[in-house]
Amino acid sequence: MEKLKHIWILFLLVSCVQQNTSEKTVVGTEEKMEKSIKMLKEELIAEGYQIFDFVDQDTKDTILMQQYFMAFLKSGPERSQAKEELDSLQALHLAHLKRMYDEGFADISGPFGDDGDVRGITIYNVPTKAMADSLANMDPMVQAGRLVIEVKPWWVAKGYPLR
Repeated sequence: MEKLKHIWILFLLVSCVQQNTSEKTVVGTEEKMEKSIKMLKEELIAEGYQIFDFVDQDTKDTILMQQYFMAFLKSGPERSQAKEELDSLQALHLAHLKRMYDEGFADISGPFGDDGDVRGITIYNVPTKAMADSLANMDPMVQAGRLVIEVKPWWVAKGYPLR
């Protein structure tokens, strides 16, 4: 908890410093941002990602939208594993999700807090639905039949944080 407080204080200090310096360098900032957006668009398109952009009428900012893929992990037909096997599958499942995150394929993943049919989600940052589906189906829980996958395309504005 103490470490979190220190990180937050450091973030606030850096934000204040950045705000003060950014006020001095407003000239040319919009031009640099447009170049950055253009470069990011070109890079994403070259890598096969689906994107589009639009101008926010209130702020006049260019908003870049990218297609991600949300994999819904649903209860599968085989849910009768013994505790020892289930514990092993859970460890392998978590290792798979960590690998997806570490290798840059997945951006966020987690279970739902109820006991419904949809058990959790993983958001894949890959160019195609087929790739997201293939990666999601590599999950040991899916291969064992405990979970099944449903992948849906999901459009998100680049650069907007979760709150």
